[in-house]
Amino acid sequence: MKNTIRLSAVLLATTVLPVAAQSDVLMGERLYQENCASCHGVNLEGQSDWRTRLPNGRLPAPPHDASGHTWHHPDRVLLDIVKRGPAAIVGNGYESDMPGYEDVLTDDEITAIIDYIKSTWPNRIRASQESRSLADEQAQP
Repeated sequence: MKNTIRLSAVLLATTVLPVAAQSDVLMGERLYQENCASCHGVNLEGQSDWRTRLPNGRLPAPPHDASGHTWHHPDRVLLDIVKRGPAAIVGNGYESDMPGYEDVLTDDEITAIIDYIKSTWPNRIRASQESRSLADEQAQP
């Protein structure tokens, strides 16, 4: 399965994306494997029972593949979650095992990771997330 997701992402990158975007997706895959895969899975599958709270009250790491909810969020929110961590975004005492990566990754690196994740989604999910991102951009002052 891991090789299928990677092959799909590479095929997509090499067939429809400009050269610069192809290298961003490949860089995003590398950065994902280095910084995210240990919790969110090598194949973006997340931790098992990711919707069920652990004994400490926190949720396991969700998948970033099409079975998860990552695609429900616009790009701006995804970038913010990775930069500051979910607890900073949700607020109200929410706790998460995911730290913010603003001192580890640049905005361009985070964007490359997000682009890699999106490159693995089916077209309909990518289109839905893109629409959410566009609507969010238009709503910003």
